[in-house]
Amino acid sequence: AAMTVIRFYYDVLSPYSWIAFEVLCRYKTKWNLKLDLRPFFLSGVMQGSGNTPPGANAFKATYIQKDLQRLSAFYQIPLQPPSNMVELMFERGSLPSQRLLTAARLQCPDKLEDLSRQIWIRAWCRDENIISQDTLRKACKTVMSEELTEQLISGIQDPVIKDKLKETTQEAIDLGAFGAPFIIVEVDGEQEVFFGGDRFEIIAHTIGKKWEGPLVELRSKY
Repeated sequence: AAMTVIRFYYDVLSPYSWIAFEVLCRYKTKWNLKLDLRPFFLSGVMQGSGNTPPGANAFKATYIQKDLQRLSAFYQIPLQPPSNMVELMFERGSLPSQRLLTAARLQCPDKLEDLSRQIWIRAWCRDENIISQDTLRKACKTVMSEELTEQLISGIQDPVIKDKLKETTQEAIDLGAFGAPFIIVEVDGEQEVFFGGDRFEIIAHTIGKKWEGPLVELRSKY
């Protein structure tokens, strides 16, 4: 049977993207998926679509904290909201991380899944500063050689990488993105668009597969 291609636009600032990413990784074999990971810049998507971050609303922010706890338990993903969510989301942001992941996508795509996970773990589990080069360097070193690490770190300042991230962000906006994760499922030459980390049953139905729950037995080593 032909593989189903799922294009996954994401930013490590988004905890719901981490959940959706892990679930789709677990379903790769069961659903015969090719997961096409496309790091984009969430702040750019918010601006381009005229959206406001859910965390900017106090009621939503309170709900999200509780919701993430439940999802973490259900999917067995070690998600711990950072000590200062405002600092992570609105002051520091994710530009260096997303450039680093863009460099990985271009230069060593086979490392992109593991590197993305390593950065999410640092942002949403260990409460580390993901715009610090030191943190990003350590994340790289867990999944690749020293030489490749330095190559990617230098890519953060590379105009080609900067442009590619802008291009991917614009590509998502042109497809209708207004937040993360933004998921495109290609079915019979048509593109079905999904938003968020809670559409797995509908995605399964769309591609003619079965949703079998969180598949925690296939979870990654965190």
